Amino acid sequence: MKLTGRGAGRQGPAPAPGVAENGMELSATGLPVTTRWARSGGAQWPRMTRAADTSPIPPGLDLRCRAPLQALVRERLSRWPVQALADDERLRAAVVLALADEGEGADLPGLPLRPGHWSDRAAVLVTLRAASLRAHAGQFALPGGRIDAGETPEQAALRELHEELGLALPPQAVCGRLDDMPTRSGYVITPVVVWAGVARDLRPHVAEVARVHRLPLTELLRPDAPLLDVAAGQAHPTLRMPVGSIWIAAPTAAMLYQFREVCLLERATRVAHFEHPRFAWS
Repeated sequence: MKLTGRGAGRQGPAPAPGVAENGMELSATGLPVTTRWARSGGAQWPRMTRAADTSPIPPGLDLRCRAPLQALVRERLSRWPVQALADDERLRAAVVLALADEGEGADLPGLPLRPGHWSDRAAVLVTLRAASLRAHAGQFALPGGRIDAGETPEQAALRELHEELGLALPPQAVCGRLDDMPTRSGYVITPVVVWAGVARDLRPHVAEVARVHRLPLTELLRPDAPLLDVAAGQAHPTLRMPVGSIWIAAPTAAMLYQFREVCLLERATRVAHFEHPRFAWS
């Protein structure tokens, strides 16, 4: 991967949250969410207690990684008025939201592996960046990187997916785009949604990817998502997405959130205005 300066989930102090009168952090739904720290696999993770609420999954939404979901995602993206940013001095990059089987699980705190049990529930492939990388080591990300000269965002997304995860997909796998995402580090990122299907045999590039997590789409639909952190001096809140008992931060979280809103809930939701945490600025 040639892209640096891309923010993702963090293994460090949590950003300043919005606080209610009782001192508890408030999620975007107004439900209290408590945060604590726990160790998993030698690393510290920000661990949360799920808010109790009913599921917002629309009746009749089939979240299995099968043809009806693929058709639904393609149809909704075909009607989405993508907010594309004009070319300027900023570097251009593409990332992939690859939809695949949940398989044996996400392998995250609160979402353990289930060896020997393969699920066809739909998931999005999220990576944990290798600890040896110079930028944003040990953070969550979507597969992706810089757009090379002469490439379209779709071509760059498919190339990076192959380079990082060993997953080769044809151009026909592309379902569509979400809005361009400007970053504090000087990039404009184009999110490309692709249909990966079963994707059983992933081969992560060890120099770039420490782990691959199959994040079930049901996690994106949690009632306590998104989490919005309000900080003094910021015009807009910082967005995080809770997954299992931890969280992923913007800009990765913002792209996951827009995918949820546009493709799963059919809501016209923009996300480029959300602030990114300071650890993603450089």
